[in-house]
Amino acid sequence: MRYAQLVMGPAGSGKSTYCSAIQQHAASENKIIDVVNLDPAAEYFDYNPLVDIRELIHLDDVMEDDELRFGPNGGLVFCMEYIIENSSWLEEKLGDVDDDYVIFDCPGQIELYTHMTIIRQLITMLQKLNFRICGVFLIDSQFMIDGSKFLSGTMAALSVMINLELPHINILSKMDLLSKSAKKQLDKYLEPDPYSLLADMEKDPWNEKYRNLSEAIGRLIEDYSLVRFYPLNIKDEENMADIKLTIDNIIQYGEDADVKIRDFDEPIEDDDKDINYDINT
Repeated sequence: MRYAQLVMGPAGSGKSTYCSAIQQHAASENKIIDVVNLDPAAEYFDYNPLVDIRELIHLDDVMEDDELRFGPNGGLVFCMEYIIENSSWLEEKLGDVDDDYVIFDCPGQIELYTHMTIIRQLITMLQKLNFRICGVFLIDSQFMIDGSKFLSGTMAALSVMINLELPHINILSKMDLLSKSAKKQLDKYLEPDPYSLLADMEKDPWNEKYRNLSEAIGRLIEDYSLVRFYPLNIKDEENMADIKLTIDNIIQYGEDADVKIRDFDEPIEDDDKDINYDINT
């Protein structure tokens, strides 16, 4: 069995930073996690990738091609489709190492996850390679500190969960960049309460007209516990450990490892072991 995190999210959500932080955290525990860059538009990241998709195709090449003439979004979709069509290249690069742990750093185009089928095809390919996968969806916490934005972000996360049908975890990234007041505001939303959300949205003109719709969406999220967010502060090692442990439990990482048995000293021979004792004496 092999293990993987599929790291997704909109542009600017901190996916590459998350991948690097998790890799470094694992290294501090003497464990190896490799990272694969699947973003053909990436310009910079902190980690040294096991596989870099830009060796196969780069967004700039697609956009500058005289025949294709794609824009940024269309070009990115084309690149991802090209990766699926040339999946043998990725399979060869990944190799076939049992028990390896890989993080896939995906592009920052949310349409790829919410309603398109490209990522689903990628997941199917990885599952055939014996990967047990957890979807990790990141949203920048700085854009989730008022009711309407939080509700919107929650629906985006729900769309990804439904479309990909993977074991899934939603993460609020960049918590270390929030002010104390923003963190206090966000604490109310980590366990979504539709009435609390609606109270914060009272001054929104849109909500005056569609209050019933907003309330129904909020109640749906609460009643069925469909979405939960985990706050992530990459500067907090304990927080990092909790996030990784949650994901490891989801993909059952380490459960197939051999049980370690402690070596005990041989028992000392007792010269009087043959003596019979009478309980009545």
